[in-house]
Amino acid sequence: MFGRILSRTLTTAYRGISLSSGQSTFFKAAIVSTNILPISNLHTTNTRHSAKVSLTKAQVEGRIKLVLGCFDKVKKTDFSMDDDLFKDLGLDSLDHVELICTIEEEFGFEIPDGIADQFKTPKDIFQFICDKEDVFE
Repeated sequence: MFGRILSRTLTTAYRGISLSSGQSTFFKAAIVSTNILPISNLHTTNTRHSAKVSLTKAQVEGRIKLVLGCFDKVKKTDFSMDDDLFKDLGLDSLDHVELICTIEEEFGFEIPDGIADQFKTPKDIFQFICDKEDVFE
């Protein structure tokens, strides 16, 4: 498709400009060279499907702690899942939004804003993810 568009563009440009005989060879070569790559190879995609990986509670807790540990404002290296995100860990409202976005990316699903606003501790996030992903162990 790109080759066709380029070819049409160059052909239109070639027709609209009167050139000396030495310059017209360049445009002819450019138009011919657009057909070097076969068009069918440009749009090939590989799609792989697999079953969803089941999570354990320990994995969910570890991933939440990993995400929280990456925040510069979280001063504690060892924090509890019951610590308050704002009072104990030092996050503000903008950090809270960034945390939710990072959690969404980490676990691969969107958290509705109304529910995300209710997260006050890492345990709240943990409980939501366990319920959403059907984690029992």
